[in-house]
Amino acid sequence: PALHIEDLPEKEKLKMEVEQLRKEVKLQRQQVSKCSEEIKNYIEERSGEDPLVKGIPEDKNPFKEKGSCIIS
Repeated sequence: PALHIEDLPEKEKLKMEVEQLRKEVKLQRQQVSKCSEEIKNYIEERSGEDPLVKGIPEDKNPFKEKGSCIIS
């Protein structure tokens, strides 16, 4: 059976919230300006290998149609 937050007593909800906040306060935080630059560099370095940017070679494309239909 799935656990639904709405079904819990208020005390249990508050305990869960406090526990979540304790986890979040321990996270190391960085400035968005620094993180975004690192993410941009990471993406640019790997863009040559990315099939969404580069495309998939026809011979390795599992979704390529196997045959064709000719109507005359």
